[in-house]
Amino acid sequence: MDSLKKNFSNKRRNAVTLFLFFLFMIITIALAPLIGQTRISLIKALTGGPDAVDNVDASIFFLARLPRVFLAVVAGSALAVAGAVFQAILRNDLAAPITLGVSGGAALGAVLAIRLGFAFTIFGFTTVSLSAFAGSLVALGIVFSLVRARQGELPTSVLLLAGVTVNFFFASLVMLVHYLSNTAQSFQIVRWLMGGLDVIDFRSTLSICPLVILAFFILIYIARDLNLISSGVQSALSRGVNVPVVQFTGLMAASILTGAVVAITGPIGFVGLIVPHITRLIIGPDHRLLLPATILFGGSFLVICDTVARIVIAPTEIPVGVVTAIIGGPFFFWLLRKQQGVAR
Repeated sequence: MDSLKKNFSNKRRNAVTLFLFFLFMIITIALAPLIGQTRISLIKALTGGPDAVDNVDASIFFLARLPRVFLAVVAGSALAVAGAVFQAILRNDLAAPITLGVSGGAALGAVLAIRLGFAFTIFGFTTVSLSAFAGSLVALGIVFSLVRARQGELPTSVLLLAGVTVNFFFASLVMLVHYLSNTAQSFQIVRWLMGGLDVIDFRSTLSICPLVILAFFILIYIARDLNLISSGVQSALSRGVNVPVVQFTGLMAASILTGAVVAITGPIGFVGLIVPHITRLIIGPDHRLLLPATILFGGSFLVICDTVARIVIAPTEIPVGVVTAIIGGPFFFWLLRKQQGVAR
C-alpha cells in the first residue's frame, strides 16, 4: 500500500513539474514578442491582425517578432533534446549536438553555397539552407561509415573521435572557402556562422516541423531504452535491449534534428549542453520525463536568449549564437570542475 502511494505521489510530482515547464514556455512565448526596442500594444496588434497594412503594432508583432519566437522555440527544443540524447548514448556529460560533426558539415555546405553565389529557393528553402542540410547529412554519413557495432554496441570512443575529426576537417575547409571569398561573401559567411534567428515569415520553420516532431516522437519512444543504455551497456543487453539499433536510431534522429535546425539558423552553440543539465538537475535522469521537459525548457531558453540578443545593445542586435556562447562558456567550465570533483 505504501509503495502504491509513493508511486502515485511520484507520478503526481512529475506531472506537476512537466506542467510547470509547459507553463513557463507559454509565458515566455507570450511575453517575448512584446519586448523590444519599439514598444507595442498587444491589443492593437491583435485587433489589427497579421494582414493589417497601416497597423504598426500588428506589423511588428506578426511579421517581425512572432516568427522569430516561433523559430526560437523549434530550434531550442530540437538542439536541447538532441544534446540530451547524445549525452545518454555516448555516456558523456560534455556531449552536444556538434559532437558527430553535423554542425561542421552544415557550415561547409552553407559557405560553399554562399561562395558559389547560389541564390534561388526550392519549396521555401534557400540554397544556403538546403546546402547546409546536405552538408550535415554528408558529415553524418562519413562518421557512421567509420563505425561498426562490436560486442553488442556501437563503440562510443570511435564515434567521438570520428565526429571530432570530421568537425575539425570541415572547419578547415570552411576557413579555406572563407579565405577565397570576396568582402561581401566573407561578411555573409561570418554572419551565418554566428547563428541567428532573423526570419521574416513562418514558412521555413513550418517546413521543418514535421521532421522535428517525428524525431521527437522517435526519441521519446526509445526513452526507456536510453535509461538502460546510459546506466551501462551490459545492463541494457541483459534486459533485452537491442543496443546498436537504439544507439543508431537515437544518434540518427538527434543528428537530423541538429542538421535541420542548423540549416536555417546557422550554428547555435551550447544549447544542447546547458539545457539538458539544468533540466536533469530539476527533474532527474529518467529520460521518459527528461526528454519532454528538455523539449519545453529548450524552447523557452532560446527564446529568452534571443530576446536578450535583441535588446541588450538596441538598436543593434547581437546574433543569438553569441549570447548562448557567452552563457555556455562559464557553464562548460563549471561542468568540467564538477566532473573533476566527482572523479576525485
